Amino acid sequence: MRTRHRTAGVLLLAVATVPGAEVREADVIVYGGTSAGVMAAVQVVRMGKSVILVGPDRHLGGLSSGGLGWTDTGNKAVIGGLAREFYHRIWKHYQRDEAWRWQRREEYGNRGQGTPAIDGEYRTMWVFEPHVAERVFEELITEHRIPVVRDEWLDRGGAGVELEQGTIRSIRMLSGHVYRGRMFLDATYEGDLMAAAGVSYHVGREGNDVYGEQWNGVQNGVFHHAHYFAKPVDPYVRKGDPSSGLLPRISPTPPGKNGTGDRGVQAYCFRMCLTDHPENRVPFEKPEGYDPFQYELLIRVFETGWRDVFAKFDPIPNRKTDTNNHGPFSTDNIGMNHDYPEADYERRREIVREHERYQKGLMYFLTHDPRVPAEIRERMSRWGLAKDEFTDNGHWPHQLYVREARRMIGEVVLTDQHLLGRRPISEPVGMGSYTIDSHNVWRYVTPEGTVQNEGDIGVKVEPYGIPRGCLLPKRSECRNLVVPVCVSASHAAYGSVRMEPVFMILGQSAATIAVLAIDEGAAVQDVPYERLRERLLADGQVLEWAGRRAAGSPTLSGIVVDDRAAELAGDWQESRATGRWVGDRYLHDAGRAKGECRAVFRAHLPEPGLYEVRLAYSTAPNRAPAVPVTIVHADGTNVVEVDQTRPPPLDGLVTSLGQFRFTTNRPAEVRITNERTCGHVVVDAVQWLPAGTP
Repeated sequence: MRTRHRTAGVLLLAVATVPGAEVREADVIVYGGTSAGVMAAVQVVRMGKSVILVGPDRHLGGLSSGGLGWTDTGNKAVIGGLAREFYHRIWKHYQRDEAWRWQRREEYGNRGQGTPAIDGEYRTMWVFEPHVAERVFEELITEHRIPVVRDEWLDRGGAGVELEQGTIRSIRMLSGHVYRGRMFLDATYEGDLMAAAGVSYHVGREGNDVYGEQWNGVQNGVFHHAHYFAKPVDPYVRKGDPSSGLLPRISPTPPGKNGTGDRGVQAYCFRMCLTDHPENRVPFEKPEGYDPFQYELLIRVFETGWRDVFAKFDPIPNRKTDTNNHGPFSTDNIGMNHDYPEADYERRREIVREHERYQKGLMYFLTHDPRVPAEIRERMSRWGLAKDEFTDNGHWPHQLYVREARRMIGEVVLTDQHLLGRRPISEPVGMGSYTIDSHNVWRYVTPEGTVQNEGDIGVKVEPYGIPRGCLLPKRSECRNLVVPVCVSASHAAYGSVRMEPVFMILGQSAATIAVLAIDEGAAVQDVPYERLRERLLADGQVLEWAGRRAAGSPTLSGIVVDDRAAELAGDWQESRATGRWVGDRYLHDAGRAKGECRAVFRAHLPEPGLYEVRLAYSTAPNRAPAVPVTIVHADGTNVVEVDQTRPPPLDGLVTSLGQFRFTTNRPAEVRITNERTCGHVVVDAVQWLPAGTP
């Protein structure tokens, strides 16, 4: 809400009515203790200005310290500046012997570490325990002597923001405390300061027609990952009887037409840190209000033969996991968060509690309900919460994974057209590279009377620049606010931007804009870009990417799915060391962790019919001679063993797996595992070519 033309005297009079209220001042006020907020505060100090980091957070770092230790990076080469410094500090921590309490360093190996070819001497590590990330954030704060005020909640009513002629003069908390600054940054996941200042924003999915996009809006029948019902599942309390009502967590209203907009928000969850170490494991307990009927739909999924519960138990150091959603019914609480972005604080707390109850109940259900298949129940019982994580919160993550909330409508709106290279990008202040990724938005009943999920997308992109206008409100709305998290992007584009390394990058760039605006005596929209660019490059930010591709690699025709768009499980290593490859890299299993690595390539074929399926891989003598590749097609499945010690016969890049018939009512699918293999298993790309194509 806007409060215009309030004088300092009026403000102080209001403050005086709150016992113990204080007024604090700094050049820059950063609201929100996320990873972006911390990096912004550090950058302000490094540029010689004063800063106060204030917000509702009790723990700094947001999701980076809240359980998301298996970092979604995309192309690591485009992550620079303070973000890369953070991951370098993580690497330094794990070089110490005392960092390995529950696991030998050599047992964990080099999972998640950067490569010397990219890192040089500034080595990085991209997977970590939550408490280690929090320690790094706190060390940065201490080293730079940054004042931090925790558990301070913005008054989102009329008194929360003092605005004068499009300039924020101060912000006020529910406690009555006031923070004055020359520049302000909203580094929250929700965009509360941005909204309270009257800046335009959007919640939900735009229709494709709004920005001329391809991947926005409703996505019925689009299955890019494994988060859908692959086999028919009855949605009714009594199977086959619609009059008995729907099972819990199924919407009675189906999504609209594909590509149309709605107010739906992609699902949230907690990124649990689990362990199977007996001395550090806290067994799953029955939560208050536990109702096993809430998970009846999961039993029906098990009845179809699905058993892939553990596919996203991604290993982080010391025998722990970053546990993420996987499958048609998992930790994502689909459809239960749609009012969160704009809800008041109490309603948000209710939503957070409901998500916690749902997810804790799910883990208890999987370990205790006799209807859960015995092999799942017994294996799950070996896991529990990590005793040495989140010790002040019952070992439960303190941060809900708010994947998306408000998104500013600013000077520039980033869209999937920019990410797909169809529209130019100007004045970049950082780069993104992760897949356009959205989790499901709805669970509904199909016209055929079965249950299905909707909203999940995963579209590969090349590294792209993020324009500075995406961080800036429209000039007419606010002249001294920068927004590095709830940036100006469509739902589709935000699906790629919304990664923790990118938030760190944008936090640093946002702070740079704010400080230069102070130096220039100008609005944030008027900072000369050449001066901004010069400073960003000097501070190690990456603003362009030339790319690395195989010399002479042809452009493949047909439908091609690269490894960056594949669904990956296990510890795949990135490489460009030998042979030829599609895109900018290939992946291999390093000849280890046999049976744990899997890659699933899915494609939506434009027409039904007969297709030749081809596999791309980089060959070398150390490769596995018998890699099992499963092709899922209209007539069933076929398994082909590929000898990766032999060069691919087609231009040294691809080999044919055969011709198969496909329909368009479900994705074409190719699965590769390293089960029972000897040597390095490589995954790169899969090509579907209409039969008869030269």
